[in-house]
Amino acid sequence: MAKITYIEFDGTEHVVDVRNGLSVMEGAVKNNIPGIDADCGGACACATCHVYVDEQFRDKTGSPSAMEESMLDFAENVEPNSRLSCQIKVSDELDGLVVRMPESQH
Repeated sequence: MAKITYIEFDGTEHVVDVRNGLSVMEGAVKNNIPGIDADCGGACACATCHVYVDEQFRDKTGSPSAMEESMLDFAENVEPNSRLSCQIKVSDELDGLVVRMPESQH
């Protein structure tokens, strides 16, 4: 299990425990975290779970796949640390992960 901090655009923080094997997106949805819409349910078919990964965790979350990069083209305000939270699998290594949500997912 990993403790993940989700930070809304306005700075509101939500710290939750997320079970290993779930995605960062699933952790947000199961805990009613606002700011991650997850319209496609985690199929990497939209960009409504876009997050910014804290710099210290970029290596631990891995690199986006070609499909994820294609979907990020639909997101607004993409940065080098942008990821789709549905594509980040939770593990003990991600304990303490901090992700920030963009102002809008649309």
